[in-house]
Formats: sequence, C-alpha cells, structure tokens
Amino acid sequence: MTSTTEPTEPLSVEQLSATTLLRFATAGSVDDGKSTLVGRLLHDSKSVLTDQLEAVEQVSRSRGQDAPDLALLTDGLRAEREQGITIDVAYRYFATARRRFILADTPGHVQYTRNMVTGASTADLAVVLVDARNGVIEQTRRHAAVAALLRVPHVVLAVNKMDLVEYKESVFAAIAEKFTAYASELGVPEITAIPISALAGDNVVDASANMDWYGGPTVLEHLETVPVSHDLAHCHARLPVQYVIRPQTAEHPDYRGYAGQIAAGTFCVGSEVTVLPSGRTSKIAGIDLLGTPVDVAWTPQSVTLLLEDDIDISRGDLLVPSKDAPATTQDVEATVCHVADAPLTVGHRVLLKHGTRTVKAIVKDIPSRLTLDDLSLHPHPGQLVANDIGRVKIRTAEPLPLDSYADSRRTGAFILIDPADGTTLTAGMVGESFAAPEPVKDASDDDGWDF
Repeated sequence: MTSTTEPTEPLSVEQLSATTLLRFATAGSVDDGKSTLVGRLLHDSKSVLTDQLEAVEQVSRSRGQDAPDLALLTDGLRAEREQGITIDVAYRYFATARRRFILADTPGHVQYTRNMVTGASTADLAVVLVDARNGVIEQTRRHAAVAALLRVPHVVLAVNKMDLVEYKESVFAAIAEKFTAYASELGVPEITAIPISALAGDNVVDASANMDWYGGPTVLEHLETVPVSHDLAHCHARLPVQYVIRPQTAEHPDYRGYAGQIAAGTFCVGSEVTVLPSGRTSKIAGIDLLGTPVDVAWTPQSVTLLLEDDIDISRGDLLVPSKDAPATTQDVEATVCHVADAPLTVGHRVLLKHGTRTVKAIVKDIPSRLTLDDLSLHPHPGQLVANDIGRVKIRTAEPLPLDSYADSRRTGAFILIDPADGTTLTAGMVGESFAAPEPVKDASDDDGWDF
C-alpha cells in the first residue's frame, strides 16, 4: 500500500527507536471537531494509507460531500458514523521523524466521561478542543477537571473553527485567558493555547496564513517538541512480579528468576531489595534482559531478577529497594471514576487489582461525590453511578504496597472488578485529589468485617 502524498523515505528501525514516545488524548464537547482534528493530523503528517483515504472518500461521496470527511478516519463504529459523534475511545498509532505517537480520540458526550478517563489515564498530554464560537462551556470545564484529576502533565487548548469567527485574535485571546485561569486553579502544570481550523488545516500541521498574529507552534510542532520525561530512573523503583521462572533443566538446575516489567525506577546487581507484602529482604544476584545478563535495568524494560536468597515469591508480589519501600495497608482512600452501568455502593464486595496483584475488598464508605461542573462536593451520596467521580474508602482482605497517585501514576492506580463476571467497575487513584473532601469519620467503620 502506498502513501496518500508524495513518497518519502520510511523511518528506519534505528530512527524509530531513537525517537521518544508521546501518549496523548483528545477531548472536547460534541461537534467541537475532535475527530476532524485527528483526521487532519494523520492526513497532513502523511500517516494515512491510500486505501484508507479511498474508503473515506467513498463514504463522503455517498453522503453528497465534495471533500473527504477526515473525521471518518477515527470514527469507525457504525453508530458513530451515523450520528456524527465519537462514542468509544479510538486509538491511532503514527510517527514522524522526531517522535512516535499513541493517540486516544475520546468522546465528548457527558455520558461518555468514563471513556475520556480511560483514554487520558496513561496520557502525557491532553488536547482539549473548544469551538471558537461557543468558548469555554460546561463540558470544557469538565474535561479540564478530569485532566487535572488524572494529573496529565501537559494540556493543549485547541481553539477550533477559527475560520468561522473570521480568524479574530480577540476571540482566541478571550477563550485562552478564561480556560487558562480555570485550569490553573485545578493545578494543571502547563497549558498551551493554539488557534486552529481542523477543517481547513490552519495551524494543525502547517502554519496558518490567515493568523499572522499568532507566532506559536502548530499542533504537530508542539506534540513533537513538548518535553515529556519517560526517564523514570529517579522515581521509586518498582517491579510487580508477573511470573516465577524455574526451568529445572540439566543446564539450569537451580535457576529461579522473578520476571516482570519494571514499573518505575532502576534496579542494579548487588542492591538490597524487599519483597512486598511479606517484607522479606535479599540482594539482587543477577539481572537477565532478553536472555543476556546485565548489571542495571530500568523502566519500562521487561527483566528477570535473580536473588541471593531463596524466598517465597509469587505473581502479585512487588520487588522494591529496601531503602525506598512503600508502606503496606489494608485501608485504601482514593479518588475514583465509576465506569460501569451498575452503581458502586457502600458495602459493595469487589476485587481490587493493583499491578499484578488482585485481592478481595469491600467498599467501606463513599465520603463524597465530585460535581465537575463547579467542583463542589456532595457529601455521602451512598453510591456512585456511571461517570461519577468521588472519594471512596476501601478495606482489602490482604495488605497492599501502595504509592500515592501524585507520586506515581503507574503504582498509585488500581481498578475495582466485579467478582461475579469480571467486569471493570471503577478506576481508582490512591491518595488526595485536587478537591479532596474533609475526612469523614464513620462510627461503624470497624463493624461487621469478616476478613
């Protein structure tokens, strides 16, 4: 298959491996043009294949459209194309000479807020679209709040449809000022505002000739150059054990290795490590990386650690430096987003999955529900329904080594699962949120526990 534009030299394996990876998500209200922006980004960056564009052109012609509807490059569900909206999270993978990208195009409807949480949970950057004619609306504030809750480090405000407001600088400036003030109050660390027209291609990949008053980067230029640190070597070192390797062959009669992907930090041969939740300690005797012994390994490498001592370690345990071990606890306080259709209630028995470990748990209390419209707290709602964000207190059957989500988005996150059918119920973030409620003391906290 061939490219839709003039042929260019493909990126070599060496070039791709040398580029950094940026995970980003798009969000915005209905009809703000998210899917069109993504389609324009893919098309103008030469990331669309000929047969894909031909299919889009065919569908567009059948609708009586003269130009291809680039939104169809991401809206793949039949219901999405019929309604002209995004329902599910659409993931796209593309690359330029400067960076590789994983893009999550998330829905704009209020009822699909949970899908935005899914797409933005691992994002390094969020692109929040605003219709220049409408400005900052309720859903814009909601998406900014979700990005802040998920601690997305970079937010881009893309003021779209500038062609429909005659490319006026005053319109863009007013929207940028209002959004920046609101997002800054939420604690968003970095906000970049860019005026665009996704339909016409202004400031998406190529600089716009219609907005000479704007001297900043295009959307793609910013995505390619925004500083995103994937070097977690200085974070708390964590290795969730996925598998215990025991070949028991003539060649390796005594080999016992603990395999997994390093979630954060660096592990070195000779370092003292602690196994959690048991608390037993040992030293790293060796590190195998793709079958080759190495002295040092770091995130996100998948490795096998060998220890000097024979310790009872199994899947779900966590290997950490002894001098930097998190506390273990059975009482979890977190901010959660409920994603299931069935409500989450006080007394709900669930499974809590943290890393590679899954334990039984029960919801002790739901102290508050967050109203994203005005960031007010509704105390003791009794339950959380689909798309609700709130505070919960959970008691687990076994102690868990938990980091705060503010310290580590990898090891400070968990999900709640329905033990009956395995459905994901809730996505959780350990610790305080930007709008944490006052602690609520429940006299019945310690009553009725059977574990």
